[in-house]
Amino acid sequence: MINNVVLVGRVTKELDLRYTPAGKAVARFNLAVNRDFKDANGNSQADFPSCQVWGKTAEAMADNLRKGSLIDVTGRIQTGSYEKDGQKIYTTDVIVEKFHFLEAKNDNSNRSSGQQDNGNNQQNSGGHHQSTDPFMGVGEPITVNPDDLPF
Repeated sequence: MINNVVLVGRVTKELDLRYTPAGKAVARFNLAVNRDFKDANGNSQADFPSCQVWGKTAEAMADNLRKGSLIDVTGRIQTGSYEKDGQKIYTTDVIVEKFHFLEAKNDNSNRSSGQQDNGNNQQNSGGHHQSTDPFMGVGEPITVNPDDLPF
């Protein structure tokens, strides 16, 4: 059986980083992922899957991602359930195993949080730092109006 998910989207809000009683980091976030088609009025539709990430990857993502960050994630689907007020609630999450930045960190920081680039672009969940932008000089800059974002 195969349970593999690859998503490309924008982080909808700051990651919620917490620690288990055993000290293991866990972060939750949602991605805004555009669908490949438009509705009858020509408007793009999006999904907002819930994602979980654990350990050092969770800490790296929480340190480097901000609302609006464009990333890809690779992971698996996990379903579960819990009781709330006597009612069973079902959950579906993407458990993130790897991620990549898909834009320069300073591009996202300037747009969403006003923070300055410190030169530490996280390339993947393995903690490797990249000192140069791999997309530098590729294509023209894209200007995104924050009012056009669904979050």
